Amino acid sequence: MIPFDVLLLFTTASVALAIAPGPDNIFVLAQSALHGRKTGLLITLGLCTGLLVHIGAVALGVAAILQKSALAFNVLKMVGAGYLLYLAWQAFRAGGIEPDGRENGPMGNWALYARGIVMNVTNPKVAIFFLAFLPQFADPARGPVPLQIVLLGAVFMVSALVVFGCIAWAASRIGAWLRRSQRAQLAMNRIAGSVFLLLAGRLALSRQ
Repeated sequence: MIPFDVLLLFTTASVALAIAPGPDNIFVLAQSALHGRKTGLLITLGLCTGLLVHIGAVALGVAAILQKSALAFNVLKMVGAGYLLYLAWQAFRAGGIEPDGRENGPMGNWALYARGIVMNVTNPKVAIFFLAFLPQFADPARGPVPLQIVLLGAVFMVSALVVFGCIAWAASRIGAWLRRSQRAQLAMNRIAGSVFLLLAGRLALSRQ
């Protein structure tokens, strides 16, 4: 349905966009460094699952509402900023690693997965980005546009999964030796909290 050269160009652009610093990959990096590769990978899976919502919204035309409605955009934006503030609060109050090697306040797999989904879905900039980016590679002459959007979205999601997975692995390796020190763990939590605060402020001040 989609020519190979177009698909190759889209995949290259998707990988480049996934690598470019943004809230999602910074989130994966910080959590992987703090809590290890498994945490980073679970959050990555959640983030990529959240992309399904944005892909569906673009395919159905729902994302256009966020682009045209200031109220809808601002409501979702503030929900996302509020969630980031909650993550910052959790990071600032988190303790270090206990003597037996267990982290204070462990989260279950589903909670980590859900955290990634919420992080992605509550960012209206992602929906608007998809609305602007995906249709550029779709052509009505090649068949149903919604189906092309879904296919392109799937390629973007796989690209993000690979890139974020690599980030999670690399960050966990770097953070492994830091996690052996309770003092270093506390410092990393403070840094993560500061990052979440900055991301919340950036999202809250963003415009359509």
